Amino acid sequence: MEVKLGELPSWILMRNFTPSGIVGAFQRGYDRYYNKYINVRKGSISGINMVLAAYVVFSYCISYKELKHERRRKYH
Repeated sequence: MEVKLGELPSWILMRNFTPSGIVGAFQRGYDRYYNKYINVRKGSISGINMVLAAYVVFSYCISYKELKHERRRKYH
């Protein structure tokens, strides 16, 4: 997390892009998210709300083409 902008290309090339490396990266990201927002003493709904908001944005992006087409249609 302490990568400077000039070091970014070399840092990206050092990453492990094998399937096991990608799975490990997703697993580390999930563990960080779970420990920060879900597995806390005074839990709240914010962690689950973030997942739901991401799902809504992702679904909107996927169906944007169809929604855009429907928006221009006149109903009369």
